[in-house]
Amino acid sequence: MKFISDLATNSRAWLVLALSALGLEIVALYFQYAMGLNPCIMCIYQRTALWGVFFAAVVGYLGKSLLITRLLAYILWGTSSIWGMLIAIEHVDMQTSTLSFMYVCEIVPNFPQWAPLHEWLPSLFEANGDCGDINWQFVGFSMPQVMIAVFAVYSAILAFLLTIRLIKDKTI
Repeated sequence: MKFISDLATNSRAWLVLALSALGLEIVALYFQYAMGLNPCIMCIYQRTALWGVFFAAVVGYLGKSLLITRLLAYILWGTSSIWGMLIAIEHVDMQTSTLSFMYVCEIVPNFPQWAPLHEWLPSLFEANGDCGDINWQFVGFSMPQVMIAVFAVYSAILAFLLTIRLIKDKTI
């Protein structure tokens, strides 16, 4: 229990979190540019959530010893993981619903005006695929189904870590 509780102040743990999210981003770019699988708007939103997990890990890495920066990292990590999972669930619903023809997949991401990521970094955030297409599978699971598992693991790790920290150390 102490080992798990100490992960919140361990720079290597935050580094592993950052590298896992960065690795998934690199895989997404490989799928896009090497395999020719164009990302849809839902893929781009999931990609954005992964960047949120990455930046949460960077914040946690840089400020692991300060409660306020750890709290900021936890909030960003939790928000990104849960949001990413919800987007992935909606994406799976779009792909598997018998009424999938009723879903409309946007072309332009709905980013805030103050952060038009698709304009700043179109190679990362431009959507030109169709949400209903299933062009890739891993042991029978589509990409958004795999991402549900990824975001669920990120969320579960955060919940487990915070629970242990609150029980053991009475702090976050």
